[in-house]
Amino acid sequence: MDATITGTSAAEIADSVRGLRERGALRPGDALPSVRELAATLGVNRNTAVAAYRQLAQAGLVVSRGRAGTVISGGAPVAQEGVADTVLRDVASGNPDPALIPDPTPALGRIVGRPVLYGEPVIDAGLEQWTREWMLADLPRDDLHVVVTSGAVDAVERLLAQALTRDDAVALEDPCFLSSIHTVRLGGYRAVPVAVDEEGMTVDGLRAALDAGVRAVISTPRAQNPTGVSLSPARAAALRAVLADHPYVLIIEDDHFSLLSRHPYASLIGPAHRRYALIRSVSKFLGPDMCLALAGTDPTTAERLAMRLSPGTTWVSHLLQRLAHAQLTDADVRARIARAAEHYAARNAAFTDALAARGIRTVSTDGLSLWVQLDTTARAAAERLMRRGWLARPGDEFLLDETAGPSRHLRLTVHDLTDAETARLVDDLAAAAVRG
Repeated sequence: MDATITGTSAAEIADSVRGLRERGALRPGDALPSVRELAATLGVNRNTAVAAYRQLAQAGLVVSRGRAGTVISGGAPVAQEGVADTVLRDVASGNPDPALIPDPTPALGRIVGRPVLYGEPVIDAGLEQWTREWMLADLPRDDLHVVVTSGAVDAVERLLAQALTRDDAVALEDPCFLSSIHTVRLGGYRAVPVAVDEEGMTVDGLRAALDAGVRAVISTPRAQNPTGVSLSPARAAALRAVLADHPYVLIIEDDHFSLLSRHPYASLIGPAHRRYALIRSVSKFLGPDMCLALAGTDPTTAERLAMRLSPGTTWVSHLLQRLAHAQLTDADVRARIARAAEHYAARNAAFTDALAARGIRTVSTDGLSLWVQLDTTARAAAERLMRRGWLARPGDEFLLDETAGPSRHLRLTVHDLTDAETARLVDDLAAAAVRG
């Protein structure tokens, strides 16, 4: 079957490869011509070939393997948070402890009321007022508007869609939260990696991303996933100074750990920044199945975000909104959330100390998981742990910079381990983490 690629524009070339793939002329694993070779064969500019391959990569149709070239993708499943089924002891999931999620039963009887009909306000008045007070305490903006979405990932997807067009650049932390990687790639945007160190997103990395023309920045101010680091006040101030010359770049802050965090909120959003969104999901403390996030945004972004909601779900269920409000304003529930925060911090600190005693380092200071540094590659260590009965998540799944080489970090979720399991994992990790 003829597998000749044709076209004179990036779109035509991408459509040609797509058609060849659909007809079976190109199969998973087949290598495509190099950019230089393709440009010469078709008589087009090299940048045109680069753009065509970028479109195909963003659509998930091809995979770049660096010096090994570009190949047709095989439709392999992408990494996701959580593990559906495994016989191994799971320390890869990133889940909260279900035993620490408040029981919603006592609140259910208090939320039933008059049904909400079409044309009524889409945000529960009580939840809106509570959210405004909560967010204004940390982000004192006179222009802050509240929008409710079906979780943080839903908010990020809609925020990017209302502000960007295909092939626009987005600054992402590197390593990065899996859902942010998927959202950017599936939306057809270009991910620009910004390195993360022990104080959060780096100043030089953000400056380089802005110089590269990013139109949005996604930042995690606390408990960055996967590293577990939080923005220091000094770093946040330095990043705000860099962003001051770019007031219309959309800043999206995913403050997913909010009520559970042991660190104060430090923000990239300056007092004069024009486009921003602070997102706080309830999934870590009220449970992932609540599927609800609260966003505080500037008026223009709020209006556009509401428009992105209107053609689909229109609004988040008022029953969910009322349930979230009832729990968030309940003293017993808030006390339970506070105890959960103490539990996560204490268990992670104890595990970090046990690792340090064995010469293994972690930079994590907050969150549900730990970012463990190794002397060997993460995939090699994960395979060794698997043979010992553990399911661990290698850091490679969170990396954006393909030139960085294999990861030497594991992300481990250990807060629900028993003392005996903790001791065994530390021993097994020490054996698996050696160079080799």
